[in-house]
Amino acid sequence: MKCPESVLKKQATQAKIADMAKADCAAYKKKKQANKKEFIANAAKYEAEYEAESKDAIANRRAAKVNGGFYVPPEPKLALVIRIRGIIGVSPKAKKVMQLFRLRQIHNATFVRLNEATIRMLRLIEPYVTYGHPTRATIEKLIYKRGFAKLNKSRIPISENAVIEDGLGEKTGIKCCADLVHEIYTVGPNFKAANNFLWPFKLSSPNGGFSSKTKLLHFLEGGEAGARGEEINSLAKRML
Repeated sequence: MKCPESVLKKQATQAKIADMAKADCAAYKKKKQANKKEFIANAAKYEAEYEAESKDAIANRRAAKVNGGFYVPPEPKLALVIRIRGIIGVSPKAKKVMQLFRLRQIHNATFVRLNEATIRMLRLIEPYVTYGHPTRATIEKLIYKRGFAKLNKSRIPISENAVIEDGLGEKTGIKCCADLVHEIYTVGPNFKAANNFLWPFKLSSPNGGFSSKTKLLHFLEGGEAGARGEEINSLAKRML
């Protein structure tokens, strides 16, 4: 019995679709292997760069001590800002500044490039936030544990490098987590795009909580608000 022409057409179409899917799968696997090699090489390069930077700082400190002087490290270029108070009693100007920093909810956290303008803005909102200078380890933990991307105005979890490549690959060349961490940590030329790509981090209440008596005081007065330098890393660890 002769097979109907419609069945033959359907079989041919299905075979064509299967061949295309097979070719796409092979191309994806090939690209993934090439990307893996590139990402490992990038991570190794960044690690060597961080190690060299650390060794230089130690050598400079030792040389200054031998010469009877002091080593002054360069001014930090990056701050991690965490909102610690809600909306009650916030002045309109402070509210606007926190909107610009994308700190719309309590326990939201964002990275901010430090310059004269942003430092003034941070001083304006000091009673409502705490901020300091994050280490590379803190940046990595935030992105790996609480990292979400902004893709097509949607909040997408950064579960694989493909998410970063889709959002930043074409414009900036940032294709993996190592690239993203490096761009944020060094405040590189594509910092603005990388920071805007990251959705504001939604942190938990810190382990042990904030004291109701000291939460409204400045950090230097034994409270929680305002600048806290390197101590922001221990707070971020408690809030992850």
